Amino acid sequence: MTNKTTMGIVMMVAAVALLTTMNVFVKLIGTEYHPTQITFIRNAIAMVVIVPFLLRGGGMGILKTSRWQLHFARSIAGTAGNVLFFFAFQHMTVGDVIVISQAVPLFVTIFAVIFLSERVGIRRWLATSLGFAGVIIAINPAGDFASVSLIAVVATALWATTILLMRRLGTTESPYTVAFYYMLTGALVTACFQPWYWHDLNSHVIWLFLGTGITGALGQILMSSALKLAKASVVSPFNYTGILWAVGFDLVIWGVIPAWTTLVGAAIITATGVYTFHRETVVRKKKNQLTERARHDKSRCNQSCYLRYLWYGRRLAQVGGG
Repeated sequence: MTNKTTMGIVMMVAAVALLTTMNVFVKLIGTEYHPTQITFIRNAIAMVVIVPFLLRGGGMGILKTSRWQLHFARSIAGTAGNVLFFFAFQHMTVGDVIVISQAVPLFVTIFAVIFLSERVGIRRWLATSLGFAGVIIAINPAGDFASVSLIAVVATALWATTILLMRRLGTTESPYTVAFYYMLTGALVTACFQPWYWHDLNSHVIWLFLGTGITGALGQILMSSALKLAKASVVSPFNYTGILWAVGFDLVIWGVIPAWTTLVGAAIITATGVYTFHRETVVRKKKNQLTERARHDKSRCNQSCYLRYLWYGRRLAQVGGG
């Protein structure tokens, strides 16, 4: 394991810890403050925190972009997801919401097929199906079911949408650029709701709001840095450490022990999510190998290679399923 990989893993674990802490702050703020107000203040503070990193990463010039539509779509989906997540954290235990949110890779798989026409093989479909079974077990519809759990599921789907959009933005945009426009757009959109939902801050919650903005911004920066230092297939599974942080916070602050359904659901979601990451890595590696082999043959090929190219095309299509 290289130093960069090790540092990437450490950064991912730290990022997840910070983002879980942000969610704890949201829960401590309480239901007296509307989720749109929390999102507005969080984004405004985070935007200020990001500016020094942005200046260090290339200056204001890196904000130039021609992909406004993608930035806007990513920001709207992310902001809506944040509002719903914050609502869920206000009414559920941190651990329960975090467990449901770990289903993101499963939603990403489905949305990639629907919107990006990606091919998914039987093994990833089985993993996705088992993962959603884990989600159903975690929300426990036959037992102590809370309808707000469905809000967390919708928020998770929106989060998965932002990941797909970030994949496209990541090919040309700096992580700081994506984060800045996300925070800016989110602040502007949620500001429109404040005439109806704004509630004056008291001295008790000011520090909690500051903590929400700072931990949210630093968590986003560390996560982006982790994905730049190491392969996503290596560091992304460490996102599941959020379950440990969440359960720990629930136990220490609120004295809440997770239900057995939450633990079983978490185990299934984690296992299927890690397997999905693994299969994506295997499929991507095979496709790269076949593409490189085709390029190598093409450089010294004549007309007799035509059938071989057809074979490469079929193999690439098959591998795409994974």
